This record gives sequence, C-alpha cells and structure tokens, in this order.
Amino acid sequence: MHLHHAPVAVICAALSVEYVAVRRHLDEPVTQRLEERDVQGTLCELGTFTGQAGTWSVVLAQTGVGDTSAAIVLERAISAFAPRVALFVGVAGGIKDVALGDVVVPEMIYEYDSGKVTGEGFEARVRTHKASYRLVQRARAVAMYGHWQRRIHHATDDGRSPAAVVQPLAAGSIVVADPRSSIARHIYRHCGDAVAVEMEGHGFLHCAHYNDRVDALVVRGISDLLDKTEAADKYWQPIAAEHAAAFAFETLACHTLSPDAWRQANPSGAFG
Repeated sequence: MHLHHAPVAVICAALSVEYVAVRRHLDEPVTQRLEERDVQGTLCELGTFTGQAGTWSVVLAQTGVGDTSAAIVLERAISAFAPRVALFVGVAGGIKDVALGDVVVPEMIYEYDSGKVTGEGFEARVRTHKASYRLVQRARAVAMYGHWQRRIHHATDDGRSPAAVVQPLAAGSIVVADPRSSIARHIYRHCGDAVAVEMEGHGFLHCAHYNDRVDALVVRGISDLLDKTEAADKYWQPIAAEHAAAFAFETLACHTLSPDAWRQANPSGAFG
C-alpha cells in the first residue's frame, strides 16, 4: 500500500469485539481483506481513513489484554510505521458519573495497583500518565459538539444518545467485577476523580511518553458499571466498543497537522 504524503495513525484494541468496531470505520469495505504486515510477530492490518482534515494511513493492531502487551505492541508499531497519532480504543467499567454506552476520554490515567507492601499492609503509590495535550483538546471539542454520534453504525434499543466526557481513568491488571470489592474500594480511595477503570491505557500512554513525535489518546466506551456478567458483556461490549470507535474516528477526522507535517509525514509512501 502506497499513500504519498499521508500521515500514519496507529489504532490499537485489546479485544476482538473492539478491533472489529474500529475496523468498520476504515475507507475499505469491512468485508475486504486488508494488507497485512508482520512486525516482529505482531500482525498489523493496513488501511486508510479520510476525514475533514485529510487522509490518514491507518495501522490496526490487536494487543490482547494488559498494560505490558499494549506497550509492547505500540512500541513495535511506532518503530515500524513512525505514526503521528496513536489511539487505543475499547471498553471500560464505569465507576461514577457515566452510563452504559457513554464514552470516556482520559486526560490522565492512574495506575492504581502500583505500590509497596509493608508489615502494616499495602501502601499505594499511584503513578499517572497523561494523554497528548493536542488530542485532548480535540477530544473536548468533539465531545462538546456531539457530531461524533453520527458515526455510530447501530443505535441502542432504547434510542438513547450516548454522552462523551473527558475525565480521568484508572488502569490496572485486575478485572474489577464488583463495585463492593476491596479493589474497587482501593480505586475509590486513591483515584477519587476517575470515572471508569480499564486495563491497558496506562501502559499505552507510558510507551507513548518515550516517543515524543507521537500524539497518543485513549478512548473508552462504558460496557459495565463494575457489575460484570457474561450476558451483560455480550450485549454491551459491542455497543460500547462501537461508540468508542465512532468517537475515536471523529477525533481523527478533525485532527489537524501543519501543512509541512502532512507533506513530510512520509514522502516515500505511508507503508513503503
């Protein structure tokens, strides 16, 4: 695939349901087999996306669950494709001030399970990573104007329009499935302004922090309220993933680079 002067966006997802929701927004028909690239064993698909600001070359990668795998896959994609933008799109569990199907874009993500164990118990040492300021600003505008909802392919049964907020998230290696659990109480205490919890965003932003040419953002749809059940996940995960993907692609569609940056993105072709 050769796209001259097209900047590259890497979009990662952990779960298949999230990946499929993202793939649906590419310019190519969803049934079309995309070009693949093996990057040190990580399988990437290559596509395009055309927005208001221009055409992007898009690299899709499924990371699997967890901070470490998200960071490794992003680092490989950055090394191979030199993207200008990196997005992580998926689902999360709501903690407060959000409803099922809403979208949360974090300005910062707390790593809630970092700390120190002493004879007196566990001492939290919560670490934080921030998303790209430029992309956070764009996300605020997208959330405010609401046009992103027009990219949603399937409306919910109740006809409710999902909201989008820019608020902190908490991330860790534990699936939180009960709002009364000790882990949930730990998050309430040490990440008090986080509105949702997930598992990959902190590692993703941590990797982007070491690659200063990449603007990185995490976009999450709310698929549960820490009361996970298999039946609820089956219904809400595709909806939440679709809403997150719609918001992510509206953000990408409106994201602007300087004219020089567009021309210099990859003059020899997006994927060489």
